[in-house]
Amino acid sequence: MSSQEVFIPGPTGLLEAVIEEPLSSQQKLLGIICHPHPLQEGTMNNKVVTTVARVFQRLDIVPIRFNFRGVGHSEGSYGQVIGELDDLRAVITWAKEHYSDYQILLAGFSFGSYIATKVATEIDPVALITIAPPVHHNEFRSLPEIHFPWIVVQGEADEVVPPNEVFAWLETRAIQPSLISLPEVGHFFHGQLIILRDLLIERLTPLINKIT
Repeated sequence: MSSQEVFIPGPTGLLEAVIEEPLSSQQKLLGIICHPHPLQEGTMNNKVVTTVARVFQRLDIVPIRFNFRGVGHSEGSYGQVIGELDDLRAVITWAKEHYSDYQILLAGFSFGSYIATKVATEIDPVALITIAPPVHHNEFRSLPEIHFPWIVVQGEADEVVPPNEVFAWLETRAIQPSLISLPEVGHFFHGQLIILRDLLIERLTPLINKIT
């Protein structure tokens, strides 16, 4: 299974990224994944992030993981959310240039789920995956309605993101996402990554079939 490290021009310097090949034929779909908070040891090598990448590979989607500015070998320093939003926009611009005939999916874990969701409302991807969205911390409530396919994953024993606040926020949405609520699962999905992988594949498969 081949992977390629690339450096993508970002607003404050080069952004380190990894592109991996799908398991079989490509379906002209590209999945960009955003990692957890840069100041809390979040990187593109986070286990939840790499699990999403494996999901994309199994569904013949090209996964792109990248480090926000100041993380790993990405240049710059933490951008107070605004900078990280611009980083994702830069990765999308690059992807559209290099994969011009591909449709884009966005995904994010924790902090990365806000970045992915905010930018998703600007570009209308073919699908969005948000895992443990920190609705208590970021401005999720001010986001416009989401009209594209959207999957939310939330552990009911999350010790970082209050599950009840996530569920309450989802209730305010006029268009409800496809919710995966996992009993006794914490924020980092310890011992639950295979379950996460399989559930995401199960929910994404019919969406991908409709797209392709």
